[in-house]
Amino acid sequence: MSRAMRFGFHISIKGSIDRAVDRALRIGCDTFQLFTRNPRSWGTTPLEDEEVEAFKAKLRRSRLQPVFSHMPYILNLASPYPEIYRRSIESLEEEIRRCEALGVRYIVTHLGSHRGAGGGEGVRRVAEAVSTALRETDGEVLILLENGSGAGTQVGSRFEELGEMLRLIGDERAAVCLDTCHAFAAGYEWRNPEGLEETMENFQEAVGFENLILLHLNDSIGRRGSGIDHHEHIGLGEIGEEGFRLILNHSQIRRLPIIMETPIDERRTDQENLRKAKELAGLLQGGED
Repeated sequence: MSRAMRFGFHISIKGSIDRAVDRALRIGCDTFQLFTRNPRSWGTTPLEDEEVEAFKAKLRRSRLQPVFSHMPYILNLASPYPEIYRRSIESLEEEIRRCEALGVRYIVTHLGSHRGAGGGEGVRRVAEAVSTALRETDGEVLILLENGSGAGTQVGSRFEELGEMLRLIGDERAAVCLDTCHAFAAGYEWRNPEGLEETMENFQEAVGFENLILLHLNDSIGRRGSGIDHHEHIGLGEIGEEGFRLILNHSQIRRLPIIMETPIDERRTDQENLRKAKELAGLLQGGED
């Protein structure tokens, strides 16, 4: 992977999945994330050979890499309810196969909630679910466990839980995606040098930077420790511009691909969020890239 910083967004596949490549290029992405299917349904529409080939051909002609898939929101890998748990594992297995067909190497997944069964049991169930999905599929697709915001009975909001999941899975095809909004909502500090270093040291001790593959760069509507998973435009939320300046200039962050999942509204376009992120990373000189 290039050492240059790579920025991108979650991109729509409306129309056909290959159009995501066109949209990503149009707004100036270096990398991007997508859903390969409806994010709010168990159902899947089979990928047509024609759209798979079109997607792969467009990727080959582009400079976009790496590409990330995001699992549907509906699954719960920590669920104590057998039917939900079974369907969640099957959904993850299906996504691995879809990504193998598309040539997408990484799948980001939310981890779910233990629903009162206890945090330790939730961690164990996530690890067993991911292990099962990896065992039942072949190939090189990596599963990236995304940290949660600390709401309700979520698991994986604390770095120690993520580290324990990786230990239990024990497979190099499992790693981590770190979301700045979620970490902030769960109580981690980004907004001053001391807080940033404490957060990063905590992550290194619990998870290890070698297991960190992707950063989701999102500001937060909610205050630190609020448990609120509500993204805001870069610098316009509670983390603020100074927080993102610190984050984007940390050595362990600058080596990562960065995906933004910022709001779609009238206040700021994706291109403006991209420009703001590059500005805060010190990549714009004299008003130009």
